[in-house]
Amino acid sequence: MQVEIVAFVVSGQHAFEGRPQDGPRPDPAPVARTEIEVRAGLGIVGDRYYGQAVHQNAAVTFIDAASLDEVVRVLDLPTPLDPHLTRRNITLRGFPIDDLAAGRAADGSRVPGRRFTLGGITFQANRPANPCAWMDQVLAPGAMRALRGHGGIRATPLTSGTLRLGPTDLTVLD
Repeated sequence: MQVEIVAFVVSGQHAFEGRPQDGPRPDPAPVARTEIEVRAGLGIVGDRYYGQAVHQNAAVTFIDAASLDEVVRVLDLPTPLDPHLTRRNITLRGFPIDDLAAGRAADGSRVPGRRFTLGGITFQANRPANPCAWMDQVLAPGAMRALRGHGGIRATPLTSGTLRLGPTDLTVLD
Protein backbone atom coordinates (compact mmCIF):
# COMPACT_ATOMS: atom_id res chain seq x y z
CA MET A 1 0.00 0.00 0.00
CA GLN A 2 1.17 3.52 -0.74
CA VAL A 3 1.93 5.78 2.27
CA GLU A 4 3.72 9.06 2.68
CA ILE A 5 6.61 9.66 5.05
CA VAL A 6 5.97 13.21 6.24
CA ALA A 7 8.67 13.74 8.89
CA PHE A 8 11.86 12.29 10.36
CA VAL A 9 13.39 13.11 13.72
CA VAL A 10 16.93 12.04 14.56
CA SER A 11 18.42 13.33 17.78
CA GLY A 12 21.70 12.53 19.46
CA GLN A 13 20.32 13.25 22.90
CA HIS A 14 17.11 12.87 24.83
CA ALA A 15 15.31 16.22 25.12
CA PHE A 16 12.47 14.99 27.37
CA GLU A 17 14.19 14.68 30.73
CA GLY A 18 13.26 16.10 34.06
CA ARG A 19 9.84 17.60 34.71
CA PRO A 20 7.58 18.46 31.77
CA GLN A 21 6.58 21.79 33.34
CA ASP A 22 10.26 22.84 33.08
CA GLY A 23 10.17 22.29 29.32
CA PRO A 24 12.39 20.21 27.07
CA ARG A 25 16.06 20.92 26.84
CA PRO A 26 17.17 22.22 23.46
CA ASP A 27 18.73 19.93 20.92
CA PRO A 28 22.32 20.84 20.05
CA ALA A 29 21.64 20.24 16.35
CA PRO A 30 18.59 20.20 14.07
CA VAL A 31 16.57 17.01 14.42
CA ALA A 32 14.47 17.20 11.24
CA ARG A 33 15.86 15.28 8.27
CA THR A 34 14.88 14.64 4.66
CA GLU A 35 16.40 11.16 4.72
CA ILE A 36 17.66 8.68 7.29
CA GLU A 37 19.96 5.66 7.31
CA VAL A 38 18.51 2.63 9.10
CA ARG A 39 20.74 -0.26 10.19
CA ALA A 40 19.45 -3.74 10.99
CA GLY A 41 19.35 -4.40 14.73
CA LEU A 42 20.87 -1.00 15.51
CA GLY A 43 18.36 1.72 14.63
CA ILE A 44 18.78 5.07 12.91
CA VAL A 45 22.32 6.32 12.36
CA GLY A 46 22.89 9.41 14.55
CA ASP A 47 19.93 8.79 16.87
CA ARG A 48 20.35 8.55 20.63
CA TYR A 49 19.14 4.92 20.67
CA TYR A 50 21.38 3.73 17.83
CA GLY A 51 23.24 0.57 18.79
CA GLN A 52 22.08 0.54 22.41
CA ALA A 53 21.17 -3.03 23.33
CA VAL A 54 18.75 -1.88 26.03
CA HIS A 55 16.73 -0.02 23.37
CA GLN A 56 16.94 -2.64 20.63
CA ASN A 57 13.19 -3.33 20.76
CA ALA A 58 12.46 0.40 20.72
CA ALA A 59 15.20 1.60 18.37
CA VAL A 60 12.82 3.25 15.88
CA THR A 61 9.55 4.96 16.74
CA PHE A 62 6.67 5.60 14.36
CA ILE A 63 3.49 7.68 14.55
CA ASP A 64 0.57 8.06 12.17
CA ALA A 65 0.00 11.68 11.06
CA ALA A 66 -3.74 10.98 11.29
CA SER A 67 -3.29 10.64 15.06
CA LEU A 68 -2.00 14.21 15.17
CA ASP A 69 -4.91 15.36 13.01
CA GLU A 70 -7.23 13.75 15.56
CA VAL A 71 -5.54 15.66 18.41
CA VAL A 72 -6.20 18.89 16.49
CA ARG A 73 -9.84 17.90 16.05
CA VAL A 74 -10.42 16.71 19.63
CA LEU A 75 -8.73 19.73 21.20
CA ASP A 76 -10.18 22.14 18.63
CA LEU A 77 -6.74 23.58 17.85
CA PRO A 78 -6.47 26.36 15.28
CA THR A 79 -3.52 24.92 13.34
CA PRO A 80 -2.03 21.51 12.50
CA LEU A 81 0.58 20.08 14.87
CA ASP A 82 4.25 19.90 13.94
CA PRO A 83 5.02 16.15 13.82
CA HIS A 84 8.63 16.80 14.82
CA LEU A 85 7.45 17.84 18.29
CA THR A 86 6.32 14.30 19.12
CA ARG A 87 9.95 13.21 18.70
CA ARG A 88 8.84 10.02 17.01
CA ASN A 89 11.51 9.07 14.48
CA ILE A 90 9.15 8.50 11.57
CA THR A 91 5.78 10.15 10.94
CA LEU A 92 3.80 8.60 8.13
CA ARG A 93 0.41 9.21 6.60
CA GLY A 94 -1.86 6.61 5.05
CA PHE A 95 -1.67 3.63 7.43
CA PRO A 96 -2.84 3.07 11.03
CA ILE A 97 0.63 2.13 12.32
CA ASP A 98 -0.64 1.58 15.89
CA ASP A 99 -2.45 -1.55 14.68
CA LEU A 100 0.90 -3.33 14.27
CA ALA A 101 2.06 -3.09 17.91
CA ALA A 102 2.17 -6.03 20.29
CA GLY A 103 -0.74 -6.23 22.66
CA ARG A 104 -3.15 -8.50 24.47
CA ALA A 105 -5.91 -10.67 23.06
CA ALA A 106 -9.39 -10.74 24.60
CA ASP A 107 -8.36 -13.77 26.67
CA GLY A 108 -5.35 -11.86 28.08
CA SER A 109 -2.73 -13.74 26.08
CA ARG A 110 0.10 -11.77 24.53
CA VAL A 111 -0.19 -10.95 20.83
CA PRO A 112 3.20 -10.29 19.21
CA GLY A 113 3.78 -7.23 17.08
CA ARG A 114 3.72 -7.64 13.34
CA ARG A 115 6.51 -7.40 10.79
CA PHE A 116 6.24 -4.85 8.01
CA THR A 117 8.32 -3.22 5.31
CA LEU A 118 8.55 0.50 4.75
CA GLY A 119 10.42 1.68 1.68
CA GLY A 120 12.04 -1.75 1.36
CA ILE A 121 13.26 -1.90 4.99
CA THR A 122 11.78 -4.60 7.20
CA PHE A 123 10.77 -3.74 10.77
CA GLN A 124 9.45 -5.75 13.69
CA ALA A 125 6.73 -3.80 15.48
CA ASN A 126 7.04 -4.19 19.22
CA ARG A 127 5.20 -2.29 21.92
CA PRO A 128 3.14 0.89 21.68
CA ALA A 129 4.93 4.23 22.06
CA ASN A 130 2.56 5.49 24.72
CA PRO A 131 2.20 9.26 25.00
CA CYS A 132 3.57 10.93 28.10
CA ALA A 133 3.03 14.19 29.97
CA TRP A 134 5.54 15.87 27.69
CA MET A 135 2.93 15.85 24.92
CA ASP A 136 0.84 18.32 26.95
CA GLN A 137 3.84 20.65 27.05
CA VAL A 138 5.16 20.43 23.50
CA LEU A 139 1.94 19.86 21.51
CA ALA A 140 -0.99 21.29 23.48
CA PRO A 141 -2.66 20.84 26.87
CA GLY A 142 -4.70 17.64 26.66
CA ALA A 143 -2.55 16.07 23.92
CA MET A 144 -1.40 13.19 26.11
CA ARG A 145 -4.96 12.06 26.72
CA ALA A 146 -5.94 12.66 23.08
CA LEU A 147 -3.05 10.44 21.90
CA ARG A 148 -3.84 7.50 24.21
CA GLY A 149 -4.18 4.37 22.14
CA HIS A 150 -2.59 5.93 19.07
CA GLY A 151 0.71 7.45 20.20
CA GLY A 152 2.69 5.31 17.77
CA ILE A 153 4.83 2.20 18.00
CA ARG A 154 8.36 1.16 18.88
CA ALA A 155 10.07 -1.13 16.39
CA THR A 156 13.29 -2.95 15.59
CA PRO A 157 14.78 -2.69 12.09
CA LEU A 158 15.47 -6.16 10.69
CA THR A 159 17.14 -4.97 7.47
CA SER A 160 19.14 -1.89 6.51
CA GLY A 161 18.56 0.91 4.03
CA THR A 162 17.73 4.54 3.43
CA LEU A 163 14.32 6.16 3.83
CA ARG A 164 13.39 9.50 2.27
CA LEU A 165 10.50 11.86 2.82
CA GLY A 166 7.63 11.41 0.40
CA PRO A 167 5.61 8.54 -1.03
CA THR A 168 6.73 4.96 -0.43
CA ASP A 169 5.31 1.49 0.01
CA LEU A 170 4.28 -0.16 3.29
CA THR A 171 3.55 -3.87 3.36
CA VAL A 172 2.41 -5.85 6.39
CA LEU A 173 4.19 -9.21 6.29
CA ASP A 174 2.39 -11.19 8.99
